[in-house]
Amino acid sequence: MPARFDAPPARSLAWLYSRAPQRRALAALFAIEREIGASLRPGLDHQLAHARLGWWREECARSAAGEAVHPLTRELAAACEPVGRAALAQLTGLVDTAAWDLACATFETRHELEQYCERWSAAMIAPLARLAGVAAAPAGVLHTFGRTLREVELLLALASDARLGRLRLPLEELARAGIPPEALARAPWSTTLAALLHERHRALRGALAASVTALGPASQTALRGLLVWAAVAASHSRRAQALLPRALATRDHRAPLDGWRAWRAARRADAGRGLALLD
Repeated sequence: MPARFDAPPARSLAWLYSRAPQRRALAALFAIEREIGASLRPGLDHQLAHARLGWWREECARSAAGEAVHPLTRELAAACEPVGRAALAQLTGLVDTAAWDLACATFETRHELEQYCERWSAAMIAPLARLAGVAAAPAGVLHTFGRTLREVELLLALASDARLGRLRLPLEELARAGIPPEALARAPWSTTLAALLHERHRALRGALAASVTALGPASQTALRGLLVWAAVAASHSRRAQALLPRALATRDHRAPLDGWRAWRAARRADAGRGLALLD
């Protein structure tokens, strides 16, 4: 792990508070995600971007087969060795979501948005759960946790992503509210859009809290880093909601408070009181 970990605050703190086996895997997963995401760099030739994603798709498949060649996937495979190759079976989810973003594909329905977030969760959250020994958590709980965490991240970057042509709200919901898709890129938002976002932030935090509770005390303790991630992301969600109709500025996350919240969340996770960390 480099001395300086260049990642958004919630992710950096998740790494910091993860237990050693998960920390190594999490660092590798974040780095792989960044490498794959480099294919979306503005100005990059479209054919080259597709070629990069094609190579990474093959590399993720090689990793699941125990034949990784890239230093980062080899590091991830080594970190996951105690739980076997099954931990990497869904790693291509990181490529799937990047390919969707490269195409600037829109989500017609909430189901499509949830599928996008679940593919990310299967690649990012599932290996960490296996390393923590909680892969057999109640059916669907880890999927819900990871899917919801990812949607919170998407919602926090709503305006900046929309300016890149990536719409993070389903078109059917926008149409039902009478909101034109292009309005997502222009903050401050209208009263109608602000109300929709206000409700979405509230609902996502509720879903996160419910999934954490369903994990149970022992799993909460084992997944301390992920619960810190959720707690800090939830605090950013509350701030973004309070700022409506304005958008939360990039990196406007009040680092000292983030650090305090992460420490508090880690202590509560260790005590198996995960629900309280999302207050």
